[in-house]
Amino acid sequence: MNESKKLHILWITDNPDTAHRMVLLYAANSMLYRLWDSVTVILWGAPVRLITENETLQEQLQIARHAGVHFSACISCAGQYGVVEKLETLGIEVKPWTEPLTEIIQGGKPFLSV
Repeated sequence: MNESKKLHILWITDNPDTAHRMVLLYAANSMLYRLWDSVTVILWGAPVRLITENETLQEQLQIARHAGVHFSACISCAGQYGVVEKLETLGIEVKPWTEPLTEIIQGGKPFLSV
């Protein structure tokens, strides 16, 4: 797969409206309209808690997953909020992201932070 056609979205805001109208909508539409070969949304910080508490966003996450979007969360953040199991139940991968995120940024790969 062409690395320039793989998008990573770093989701760092706990604003539900931004999550709904930008992060989840753009990620899903990017896959539905084949704008990218793959889209990975990385939950970092407060969004790990937000997604576990907001059923509307959980529904949107499942729609995006069905469209082919991959979701992954920072294990350290998830542990601090005590939501590792809940994230996994939602189908969100939980793993260390510090080094992979640094490689994405330093490698100049397509990257969006919201």
